[in-house]
Formats: sequence, C-alpha cells, structure tokens
Amino acid sequence: MKLQTVYPFPAIVGQDRMKLALILNVINPRIGGVLIRGEKGTAKSTAVRALADLLPQRGVAQDCPFGCIVSDVEMMCDDCRARREAGRLSTHSAKMRVVDLPISATEDRVAGTLDIEHTLKTGEKRFEPGVLAQANGNILYVDEVNLMDDHIVDILLDAAAMGVNFVEREGISFTHPASFVLVGTMNPEEGDLRPQLLDRFGLVVEVTGEQELAARTQVIKRRLAFEANPEGFAHGFQEHQTRLADEIERAKHLLARVDVPDSIVELAARIAIELGVDGHRADITTIKTAQTLSALHGREQVGREEILEAAQLALPHRLRRRPLEDETGSAEQLSQTLAEILQ
Repeated sequence: MKLQTVYPFPAIVGQDRMKLALILNVINPRIGGVLIRGEKGTAKSTAVRALADLLPQRGVAQDCPFGCIVSDVEMMCDDCRARREAGRLSTHSAKMRVVDLPISATEDRVAGTLDIEHTLKTGEKRFEPGVLAQANGNILYVDEVNLMDDHIVDILLDAAAMGVNFVEREGISFTHPASFVLVGTMNPEEGDLRPQLLDRFGLVVEVTGEQELAARTQVIKRRLAFEANPEGFAHGFQEHQTRLADEIERAKHLLARVDVPDSIVELAARIAIELGVDGHRADITTIKTAQTLSALHGREQVGREEILEAAQLALPHRLRRRPLEDETGSAEQLSQTLAEILQ
C-alpha cells in the first residue's frame, strides 16, 4: 500500500509560537512537553505529524521493545547496553513517529505491566511494554488531554520529565527508557486541567484561527492545493523541509555546549520573583527553553533575548490569576513585567 503524503510543516500558515514550541521540544525533550490549547481546526494535529515526518531517519536497536536510539547510549535499556558492549547490537534505520494515546487508556495500557506470577515462579522479571515503551524516542500525542484521568496524566508527565518509566507491582519494580516528546492538545471550552497538572507541562501555547484576511485565504489555498496534488504540493516545500531538519539536527548537537552565565540565571529568577510564580519549576524550564533557543539560533551562550523569548512560552500558564481573569490578562501581565525588566 502506498504511504500517505504528510502535509509539510513549513506549509502551515501562521501559528508560529506553536511551531516553535514543538521544534524546541524535539531538540530537547527534557523541556517537559507542550500543551496546545485552542479551538478545533487550528492545525494542532497536522503540525505534530508534519514535524515528525520532516525529521531524518536515525539508528534504532533491532529487537528492542523500547526502540532504543543507538546514538544515545545513556538512555539505552540494560539489554541494549550489554549487547552494545559485547558488539552484538544490531540496528536499523527508522524515522521518529507519532504515537497516539486514547483518552480512555488505563494505567496498565500506558505504563505496561509486570507478570508477578512468572517472577515469583522463575525469579525472572517479565514485563509487558505499554504505550510509554512505544513512545521512547518518538512523539507521544494526547488529544483532549484535559478529559483524561488525572492519574494517567501524572504518569505521562513523570515519564516526560525524567526520561524513564518506573513500574512497581507487589514490591517488584522495572525501569525502562521513556524519552519522548509529550504533546497534549485541548479545547478550553471542554474544561481545563487542574493547575497542578498544568504547571508540569514545560510549555503551553494558545492557538486560534487566522483572523487576518490574507493569511486565512492562504490557509484555504494551500489546503486545497495539497488535497488536489499531495506529492506535488509537498515537493514544492522540500527545500524548506530539508533546511529546517538540518537546523534541528545542528541544534541537537550544539545543545550540550550551550553555556548559561550567572547573570542570565539571575535574570530568569528575577522574572519569576516579580511575577510571583510558585515553586522553581518555572525558572528551570525557562532556562532549559532558553538554552534550546540558543542552540537553534546557533549560539553557544544564552543571552537576554533567549530568556525573554523563553519566558513567553514557559511562564503564562504558571502565573497566578486574579478572580475572573483569563489567559489574556495573564499574558498582559507577563508582557508588562518583561518590558519593565528591559528598561
């Protein structure tokens, strides 16, 4: 069967903040994922699948239930690491893919299960992998995450933050790599996430339909052109696709070398203090996001502009809201504080 052509990522009109948040999480999954909030029909799902499609193939361990990425030795499972040291690790090439998680998924379906009876009889651990095992090295996409059970969302956010999945049953435990890009989407009209869960998403972006006539017309024209000739339309954006993929790969390699001066750390802390943000997750996420932005810009040191740009992605959903205040009020508060700091 012929593979379906995916709508090109660079062909998506507008939604720049959403696209940037997705790119940053692909470069650095430790940011903690992105929650995309907005009305239906605003290219949320299209952007996620398009980004995965443009990324190059990478080496993946053969016969590994967790699909360990061979270039990331630190995140390999114990079996793959042992096979690598013994020179017996076979590999194959595979692209990053999007793993969908239904909102009805149970804990065992998400985290996987341990066969306790087998372990007690033989002394060997037998683990049945779940969705988090499939998601390792990929994008985990959760549509309508606000309708999912809070406990399941907790499990997802824990794994996204730590890069590992820890399963324990009856005193028996098992750990496996689960380094993935977590992307949640939701329509606020159907209910919001609890603040405690919202805070644990690294970045949150708001999306709306294009309200400027030229941009909205462009959305329609491009979609119709794609549906009329998917391959021809995609070919027209191939150069843009390749250039963006190269930028992302360069940023991944540069990220570990990006330095954060003490003055920049102090700036991130000052912003959080002046905004009255609870805890320290906001500061740390802002720094991680700024480092990733610097890598994307080809810079080896974080500057003020990266911190200020990162703050606009990492802080709005963590601000304390006054009664009856909406996201617009929080965004205005953030913009005003950042403007004052720049003076």
